[in-house]
Amino acid sequence: MNSEAKDRVIIFDTTLRDGEQAPGASLNHREKLEIAHALASLKVDVIEAGFPIASPDDFNAVRAIAEAVVGPTIAALARTVERDIEAAGKAIAPATKRRIHTFSSGSDIHLKSILKVTRAQNIERSAKSVRLARTFTDDVEYSAQDTTRSDREYLVDLYTAAAEAGATTLNIPDTVGYAVPHEFAELISFLISRIKVPGIVFSVHCHDDLGMAVANSLAGVLAGARQIECSVNGLGERAGNTSLEEAVMAIRTRHDCFRLETGVNTREIYRTSRMVSSMTGIAVQRNKAIVGANAFAHESGVHQDGVLKERTTYEIMRPEDIGMEGSELVLGKHSGRHAFRDKLARLGITLTDEEVQNTYDRFIELADKKKNIYDDDILAIVRESFDAVPNAYELDYLHVAAGTGTTPTANVRLRKGGDMFQDAGCGDGPVDAALKTIDRITGIKGRLLDFSLQSVTVGMDAQGEANVRVEFEHGCILTAKAASTDIVEAGAKAYLSCVNRYLAVGKPAAPNPGP
Repeated sequence: MNSEAKDRVIIFDTTLRDGEQAPGASLNHREKLEIAHALASLKVDVIEAGFPIASPDDFNAVRAIAEAVVGPTIAALARTVERDIEAAGKAIAPATKRRIHTFSSGSDIHLKSILKVTRAQNIERSAKSVRLARTFTDDVEYSAQDTTRSDREYLVDLYTAAAEAGATTLNIPDTVGYAVPHEFAELISFLISRIKVPGIVFSVHCHDDLGMAVANSLAGVLAGARQIECSVNGLGERAGNTSLEEAVMAIRTRHDCFRLETGVNTREIYRTSRMVSSMTGIAVQRNKAIVGANAFAHESGVHQDGVLKERTTYEIMRPEDIGMEGSELVLGKHSGRHAFRDKLARLGITLTDEEVQNTYDRFIELADKKKNIYDDDILAIVRESFDAVPNAYELDYLHVAAGTGTTPTANVRLRKGGDMFQDAGCGDGPVDAALKTIDRITGIKGRLLDFSLQSVTVGMDAQGEANVRVEFEHGCILTAKAASTDIVEAGAKAYLSCVNRYLAVGKPAAPNPGP
């Protein structure tokens, strides 16, 4: 490893793979592509675009990202299984810079309960998989899940075999978020000292089950790791992954401590965070570090006085450093297409002329309902257009009658092509009545597993965003999001989006495992 590499930390973003596994998160093909372009603007080093063997849609999304996104290395995940690696190799083939990330497990818990192989069999299979991956690309990463509960001497043998087979990056995952910083740093130091294959980059992939993912990742870096696997807003399985924005800004802000650099364009952090939040439907908590709404807010009189006199009294970073600048309130009902298109460009959204026209028409409809249009309102409109299914049902009219002592009743009219369908139904509440009426019209019965609401923006006229999770026949579970100034309408539109996707696909997605 040269001196420049020693002073630089590679940022490996797994928002589109591990991040999408976060409960409640759901991204379609188009949304993944837009986020990938945003990650390229953020200048992450590696984008883990997905797990191609999981489903045809996942394969096609990884392939599309490999074809269209320039700059970062495009990585695909694969188990140590021949068909996984071949699918990953084919999916990333169009990329100028490509990587296969293959993984197994290190702990006896995983070897016995999940893989059902011996330690020796796991070493043999891992080395064989790395050699196969090298036939598709010279850039191969190997991970052994659950390293923090694994025998250290066995990890040396396993990772050494992977490196000798051709792995160029060895990733050390704290898969279940079990480690504490000093312990994880000791593990990284131990493995670096014992694995003698030259030219290897050591990587860390930490989960946040005990709230220490960022701390563990940074401890690993101080111990010699030079790649951090992370995700925007810390999205990921269970409690999530290492938060990209927190790790990057810690390295930048505390350069005196780390003496390291990343290649990330930090001024793109805030915009990318909002895009990911909007498209996944997972809100960023107000007090989250770096990108939360309160991260640069001061309410205490003492704090306000100090910041007004000298910003550095209570702020160790500037809002401008992450791209928070000025007011976002710029569009209204009198704004033209040119201003609207310019706003889309500033938000990092690329649309065709037809899509611009369609989203502009919806923007004007919304502007008739609320005075001020925020960036997040526009992101919600664009995201709904990405969810659109050809020849699908559209909500044309909804009226719900509900009050104390009365049974809620919904009158719903749906449009499909040139046809209109109308019916009415009752339910336990206004949302339930609307959804049951949609079932009656479409002939598709879904079971609502989860329904959540959040405000898209601020103010009395703010849009409410509904996030629904619906189960259909054959165990098919789909999620969708929709926004409206009327929360019942938002719920109905999100539910109808699931119905349309079920009619178009009609089958459950494959599992998406990983480190």
